[in-house]
Amino acid sequence: MGEIQKLYRIEDKIREEGISVTEISELRNTGSKPVIDALEKYLFEQKDIVLPKSDIGKAIHYALSLMPRLKVYLTDPGLLPDNNLVENTIRPLALGRKNYMFAGSHESAQRIAMMYSFFGSCKLNGVEPYGWLKHTLENILDCNIQKLKELLPNFKK
Repeated sequence: MGEIQKLYRIEDKIREEGISVTEISELRNTGSKPVIDALEKYLFEQKDIVLPKSDIGKAIHYALSLMPRLKVYLTDPGLLPDNNLVENTIRPLALGRKNYMFAGSHESAQRIAMMYSFFGSCKLNGVEPYGWLKHTLENILDCNIQKLKELLPNFKK
């Protein structure tokens, strides 16, 4: 098994088994920390072997410069080793960005981006988008301006 896969297996176990905060710290300390330490040691050794201005030399230098940030997740049970959740969440927005060029006008592109944001908020808050949009369009004209926020998908009563 690859070393990086070991890190993800540990994170899968944490997510699947609903492990407590204390157990997360212990599991990362015994399972993930040795992998990260070995990776850092390997990169540090390779740094002096490869040419610094080569692509691999630049990659090693970059990885070593970010190592302190990576290690923070080992001590904070609320953090993850990567930002995959965020990347997967914003992927539709990034794809949409390319489509905005064909929206017809700048104003249309802004409206499309706004709708992406609303539907993204619906998804993050467990709100069914069609129902939310139908309810909002039916009620927005009668809504008091001070209560307008109540029509947003993330509004909690």
